[in-house]
Amino acid sequence: MRAFGVHLKTLRKAKNISQFELALRINTQQATIYRIENGICQPTLGMLIDIAKAIDVDLKELVDF
Repeated sequence: MRAFGVHLKTLRKAKNISQFELALRINTQQATIYRIENGICQPTLGMLIDIAKAIDVDLKELVDF
């Protein structure tokens, strides 16, 4: 799942959103965003939906990498 984390990080940075800000937007901890971006853990479907909304991308764009 590391490739997803790299993709998420790229999208997040393109929107100029910090890990901390993303975490606040989806009601989680910054450490969770760090772990997802570094392939340590995987987001749930619900979290994927929240992330897509928080960084203003389609869910398809978020998961197609």
